[in-house]
Amino acid sequence: MSGDIVGAWDVSLSDGVYRIEFEHGTTTGKRVIYINGKEVLRRDWMFKLVGKETFPVGSTDTKATISIEAITGFSYEYTLDINRKSLQTFLYNRSKMSKTWVLKLGGADYRVNMLCILYCPTTLETHFAVENHECCIKATSSGRKRNGIVHSLLVDGIRIEEAIE
Repeated sequence: MSGDIVGAWDVSLSDGVYRIEFEHGTTTGKRVIYINGKEVLRRDWMFKLVGKETFPVGSTDTKATISIEAITGFSYEYTLDINRKSLQTFLYNRSKMSKTWVLKLGGADYRVNMLCILYCPTTLETHFAVENHECCIKATSSGRKRNGIVHSLLVDGIRIEEAIE
């Protein structure tokens, strides 16, 4: 990567967190996109300095778009959209629809991601194992319609804090 990085974003998807970096040559129009340090798109000598670049992210090929807009003179603004939503809106909606926990077991890092259950009249438990550790995701009604379901992850009976992303 060269020194023309003008934008960097961390995007949390169901299969991991991706670091997206954008390089823009404001005199040549060059555009380079890196995901986790690996070059995924390059356009050299673009005559149009503004515009959009769309590319896939993650194992599910989530659609990402970087927009380049001129502000004044040679100043530019760079924004990232994920699935046609601003990054902030995408992350907010995702946090309402899924839960993520990050933990270390047996020296390895694990990421547990779950799509949320919309309605649960009682407690629902999903049991699984990771590295010989007993894991359980509990979905319990909050008792309030507006708050919906409360999800928690237990590993060997110990509650794991939800990851903030």
